Amino acid sequence: MAVSGASGGGQVLSLDALVRLRRDMGGPAVPRRLAMPEGMTAPLGCDAVGVPARFGPLLLSRLPRVGCVYADEAYWWWIVPSESDYALEWPASVRYTPGAVVLDAPRLIHRSDGTVPYTPPIPLYLTLCRVMGTTPTWSRQMTA
Repeated sequence: MAVSGASGGGQVLSLDALVRLRRDMGGPAVPRRLAMPEGMTAPLGCDAVGVPARFGPLLLSRLPRVGCVYADEAYWWWIVPSESDYALEWPASVRYTPGAVVLDAPRLIHRSDGTVPYTPPIPLYLTLCRVMGTTPTWSRQMTA
């Protein structure tokens, strides 16, 4: 395929070069479900908790048990059972995604030791609140 200017001179661009240009232009990200590693089952369904990447290593080192964790440049995604957001108010900068549907394609950086991909949501929530300096919702004082 050739691309030419008004003067009749032209620059030849291959199809690969055009595809790379399109990617570099930052087209809309496509939502997709995180793929579970081979041999894993998710009997309770899957949701994902997206934590800003700067907090990821802090959480990983503090949790007693860690399931599958995925990462992209901006977020670390922790796999939790479906509906782990019930009665929990995750900190404002955290993204909770039902069905573990995320944009782009984060890579798997930690695999669960067992056959299920889950990080227990309550320890994740409490550790996340501590690391981010927020108070868990059930610890806040109620006002009348």
